[in-house]
Amino acid sequence: MSEHRLLLPEGYKTKLDLQETQFAIKAAKDSFERALGAYLDLLRVSAPLFVRPESGLNDDLNGVERPVQFDLLAGGEVQVVQSLAKWKRMALKEYGFKPGSGLYTDMNAIRRDEELDNLHSIYVDQWDWEKVILPEQRNLNTLKDTVRTIYKALQSTQYKLTLAFPSLVGRWPKEIKFVTTQELEDRWPDLTPKEREDAICREHGAVCLMQIGGALKSGKPHDGRAPDYDDWDMNCDILVWYPVLERSIELSSMGIRVSPESLARQLKISGKEDRAALPFHKALLNGELPYTIGGGIGQSRICMVLLEKAHIGEVQASVWPQEMRDTCRAHGIHLL
Repeated sequence: MSEHRLLLPEGYKTKLDLQETQFAIKAAKDSFERALGAYLDLLRVSAPLFVRPESGLNDDLNGVERPVQFDLLAGGEVQVVQSLAKWKRMALKEYGFKPGSGLYTDMNAIRRDEELDNLHSIYVDQWDWEKVILPEQRNLNTLKDTVRTIYKALQSTQYKLTLAFPSLVGRWPKEIKFVTTQELEDRWPDLTPKEREDAICREHGAVCLMQIGGALKSGKPHDGRAPDYDDWDMNCDILVWYPVLERSIELSSMGIRVSPESLARQLKISGKEDRAALPFHKALLNGELPYTIGGGIGQSRICMVLLEKAHIGEVQASVWPQEMRDTCRAHGIHLL
């Protein structure tokens, strides 16, 4: 753990004690999950905790994270999922979902290479969701409409929590701001990508940052993105400004998924053309999978923000370095 990564808000005091926090976590998760399913017409399904590496279903996120892998007494090896972006698309086909409908699930993962701080844990819990769309819906209007719907579900959840727990007073802006990574680079060429995110979120409160993964005019991408699930021209992160830590926080990563054409293009750009031989990629390139939009929404991230906590460890039980635990305790931050 790099000590400078840990933010310690001056005078921080939690607004909910430990038992109130547990009640509020359940209330937040139940409320948002119901709203997400209803607003996007999603059916809750069960999902795997691990997959076989040779299936090509596991995600490599930014391309550098090492999956947790172990051998089976029955033979072969499996990997703990890092997200379910590819699995969901296969499931939509297997379960026979039609355009306009989709699924969501609880995704639990272990990300061993996370650098631990206020927002990052080796334990990841999120709602993974995926929805079938028509080919003609693969455009930015579909992406924006879906983002607005998810933002509406977040606002609804926050409103219910503030009624149930009056000490919570956080308010989000009425509308979410849409902006591209290139627009941020054009405006703040001398800032780092993270500094640009902070600047735009400080200005607007809630931001949908679009088109992540491809190279910008500077020759560098805003951030890394795996080449085989999001279409880099039609994806985004949902970010909010978080006054407790005086920084932006990413709540969701999502996008319109790759078509056979954009998959082939992005595999070539990233030098991952060998993946075309994997079962998932082969099926997609052959046009056997539905066109979809989908993403992941951080459960603990949302609870942390809605409950106005200073550290993600206040809303989830995980493993933290003793040094971090001691430092947090000394500053009024109780890690579960």
